[in-house]
Amino acid sequence: MLPTLTGVGRLTSDPELRFTQSQKAVASVTLAFNSRRLNKQTNEWEDGDTFFVRGTAWERLAESVAESLAKGMEVIVTGELRTERWEKDGQKYERPALLIRSIAPNLAYAVAQVSKDAAGQQNAQGGQHPGAQQRPQGQQQYRQGPPPQDDPWATGPGNNEPPF
Repeated sequence: MLPTLTGVGRLTSDPELRFTQSQKAVASVTLAFNSRRLNKQTNEWEDGDTFFVRGTAWERLAESVAESLAKGMEVIVTGELRTERWEKDGQKYERPALLIRSIAPNLAYAVAQVSKDAAGQQNAQGGQHPGAQQRPQGQQQYRQGPPPQDDPWATGPGNNEPPF
């Protein structure tokens, strides 16, 4: 059994949506999880270790991720931790990966207007392929409020790179 991760992280880039040869949607996101501790001597917050993981969502969830989330957003995510392995130029590599089961914006720093996904509901009831119906424009909205001033992952004006 694979370990399950549930946590609060931040997207370090916009989701990447692509389709397999069989037309299944797949979205990839890079997530950063970090720990913050209050230094009781200085009474200031300090960053601890940061864990970066590449997350993957499939099918209708992948399409919703691509439509709803963007770089810098804080999200609550649940998924199964796995190890990706590959070989390149005779060298073997591996890294942790997350198979995303659910993901949503953290409403502590954002406002989201949620609507039922008619295409996903039909698919769950044996309807057509989830990509066959398009969601009307403007049906799902996301507004992100300003992050806390002590947030190290927040991107300021003109800063398009993550802080690592």
